[in-house]
Amino acid sequence: MNETVILFGHAVALAHVLLGAGALAFVLLAAILMQVGAMARRRRDEAAATEAQARELDSRLMEMQALQAQMTGRMQTVAEIFGTRQNDLARFVAERVEGLQQRVGQNLDASAQRTAAHLASLNERLVLIDAAQKNLSELTGQVAGLRDVLSNKQARGAFGQGRMEAIVRDALPASGYQFQPTLGNGRRPDCIVHLPGDVPLVIDAKFPLEGISAFREAQEPEARKRAMQRVRNDVGLHIRDIAEKYLVPGETQDIALLFVPSEAVYADLHEFFDDVVQRAHRVRVVIVSPSLLALAIQLVQSLVRDARMREEARVIQVEVRRLLEDVGRLRERVEKLDTHFRQAQDDIGQIRISAEKVSRRGEAIGALEFDD
Repeated sequence: MNETVILFGHAVALAHVLLGAGALAFVLLAAILMQVGAMARRRRDEAAATEAQARELDSRLMEMQALQAQMTGRMQTVAEIFGTRQNDLARFVAERVEGLQQRVGQNLDASAQRTAAHLASLNERLVLIDAAQKNLSELTGQVAGLRDVLSNKQARGAFGQGRMEAIVRDALPASGYQFQPTLGNGRRPDCIVHLPGDVPLVIDAKFPLEGISAFREAQEPEARKRAMQRVRNDVGLHIRDIAEKYLVPGETQDIALLFVPSEAVYADLHEFFDDVVQRAHRVRVVIVSPSLLALAIQLVQSLVRDARMREEARVIQVEVRRLLEDVGRLRERVEKLDTHFRQAQDDIGQIRISAEKVSRRGEAIGALEFDD
């Protein structure tokens, strides 16, 4: 009896276990079915998304092909532009460089020729100055006999005129001076020297030998005083004549030269007659000796040469200004070409960025994994 009850109890317990296991299996089966359904729906959704992505990829690939064709065309255009511009630039630069070389070479050759001519002329003038100095040294030793040689007043004037003409003629070209010209007031100085600006310099020769000789020979103070007064009167008269007759405003320079053809007479005037020299300076008359006249003529020649050099320098300056203008135009054109190059480089950079983007998108597409 007890065993029967125990068995029945076990049977009941087993039945409960079986019922629980069946319910659990049903629940598990229902969960499995739901999961299978969800997986099926997810696969359908994934298949639809994959199909949409495939269509989008096809569209993107077509866009990439069109963009690649456009890029190829633009690259060919840029290459053609680069080739044309490079050839034009090379030809333009070659022409400009050749023209500049020719101009610079011509200017340098002309400058070298002028410099050589000037140096040769300077050497010639130096030789003449050396010869004049030697002649002056010899003339100093002959001053003592000058009174006997030039006792005649007309001969003395001719000597002074000839000495002055020799100095002027040796130092200046024929177009740079004029002897015995007639001024606008009808006066005729011994010589005029043409200066830059077309305003000539007047030179007049005087030789007060008689008063100087009397001054040198005077032994008594009274005789010496009278001789000095005579020299002052003679030289003062010459100074006044030059200032009144030969200084024509607007026609001649406002200064004139009084040529004394003896270094000894000139030295006596400056040593014993300083008041006469100062009077001459006040009326703008300068007393000169042969050596000073030669120096003054050399200065005149330097002024003329400097004026010509300034004219040539202006010509060179004009050519250099034109050369700078050509260089400026060349610089502007090179800057424009450089701007085109930079624009082309920017376009190439943008194309390169687009190509990199396309390449990255292609790699991303290639990296996608699709289910079977």
